[in-house]
Amino acid sequence: MTGDRAVRWATVAAVVAVAAVAAYVSYWHAVTVVTRLGEHDAIGHLYPVTIDGIIVAASMVLLDSARHSEAAPWLAWPLLAGGVLVTLAANVTYGARSGLSAAAWAVVPALAFVGCYELLMLLVRASARRAGAAAPSGPPGAAPAPVPVVPRNVEEAAEKALRLAHAAGNPHSVNALVSKFSLPRKQATELRTRVLAEANGHYEQGGR
Repeated sequence: MTGDRAVRWATVAAVVAVAAVAAYVSYWHAVTVVTRLGEHDAIGHLYPVTIDGIIVAASMVLLDSARHSEAAPWLAWPLLAGGVLVTLAANVTYGARSGLSAAAWAVVPALAFVGCYELLMLLVRASARRAGAAAPSGPPGAAPAPVPVVPRNVEEAAEKALRLAHAAGNPHSVNALVSKFSLPRKQATELRTRVLAEANGHYEQGGR
């Protein structure tokens, strides 16, 4: 549906925008904390990349699992939880130097960053459920659907046409019965054999 697609993409755009802003703010909070604790400038910039990289990597694994309606690897959850805790700690430490209120506000970007990923996972899971419900075929590895039974009136029409054609000296082949009446090949073969046997008094071989 066009409306569903518009809502979905609008949600994705909003989630990505908020996550990008929150990640940027959280990154600089962590850089400030790490460098203030004595790390060199270059190393101070790498710490937040490592922390946020763990969160992104674990979240992508969870998103992929949700997209395919599979159970996520167990390692993704502790890595995600650890990354979130470290990010929250860094942001709280950043704001704590200015008091409790500042610490509470400083933690907002980290919560927004993590919350956006959870929203995205919920959206992907919902899309996967809808796609699975709309799929015409069963899951991979399922037994093939049974061949539909040809209505009796179709077989009777094929038999009547075959008898008329045989009386005219040009009986339909198996391929012709399959093509004209959509009969399964096995059923067309059995029908032709039976009709010709009844007409000729013996089973005719071949004729395919």
